[in-house]
Amino acid sequence: MTFADAIFAVVVRAQYQSMAIDSHVDRDSLGALRLPYSGNLTQSAARKLIEQQAAVLVDVRTAEERRFVGYVPGSLHLPWLVGPSMQPNPRFVSELEAKVPKYAIVLFLCRSGARPVAAATAAARAGFRHVYNILEGFEGDLDQSGYCGSRNGWRFRGLRWV
Repeated sequence: MTFADAIFAVVVRAQYQSMAIDSHVDRDSLGALRLPYSGNLTQSAARKLIEQQAAVLVDVRTAEERRFVGYVPGSLHLPWLVGPSMQPNPRFVSELEAKVPKYAIVLFLCRSGARPVAAATAAARAGFRHVYNILEGFEGDLDQSGYCGSRNGWRFRGLRWV
């Protein structure tokens, strides 16, 4: 099966499961903030959509973060920031458009849940209709000592990663 075939299969399943998203969107932040993208999903909602193959997970962290910290199997890697000065990836939207249909459900993940806000905003402005930030990110918020991974996040919650 090609990547395009896999994405198409995800989208077809998503059409039948779109109501499942509504019950897991953080509606308080969506309504209060008037987000320019579809919303913020909890870790458990994201996990369910991924397990059901109803969404495409896009990891917007750097290649180094994925290599040295870990990643979610099956995720699409498309860094939001690039280069030594960590500037926005000028090819982000065009690469996303080349790999994911605009009608797909797209979940964005980074270390703590901050970069996906910018990525989801850019994707929504480019015409993607169902783009979500995964709250808490892969490693979660910093603790009192300045370390991440001990308070919340994908790994902290014991979700699948390598």
